[in-house]
Amino acid sequence: MPTVTQPQHKDGDFFVDYEEKVFEDVKARDGEKALVTFHTVAFEGSIGLVNMLQATRLLRKGYETSILLYGPGVTLGLQRGFPTLGDEAFPGHQNYANQLKKFMAEGGKVYCCRFALQALYGHGEPSLVEGITPINPLDVMDLKLLHMRDNAVIIDTWTL
Repeated sequence: MPTVTQPQHKDGDFFVDYEEKVFEDVKARDGEKALVTFHTVAFEGSIGLVNMLQATRLLRKGYETSILLYGPGVTLGLQRGFPTLGDEAFPGHQNYANQLKKFMAEGGKVYCCRFALQALYGHGEPSLVEGITPINPLDVMDLKLLHMRDNAVIIDTWTL
């Protein structure tokens, strides 16, 4: 049996060259937009949080960035907490709300489909994180079409 002779890794060790960047650091040109759509369930995987981070990065690169929560994606924009709203019942419990609040504080816009909010998930507009704009279900497609018309960067996420 071979023996391992390398010392155990320690906090602060590097595994990869994180400083090398292969591509140019793209920044938005004046007026460029981005849209990130979420059709995923809160706490069912990492894609909701990952795409919130992507949306924030696009915003910081200068894109006029919007998030669309529709279908099960509306669950990302709901107020949570236990035993009361805003309380963190476990580490990471408020990740979605905190990321959305940070995104909106930096100038991003968040839209939420009213149909999915009420008909599918039994919530009303007062259940949304403050700052999220509820929209008519007919606006869901138009929001995407307007971004397509403007040649926006669009990141669509679907999970089932």
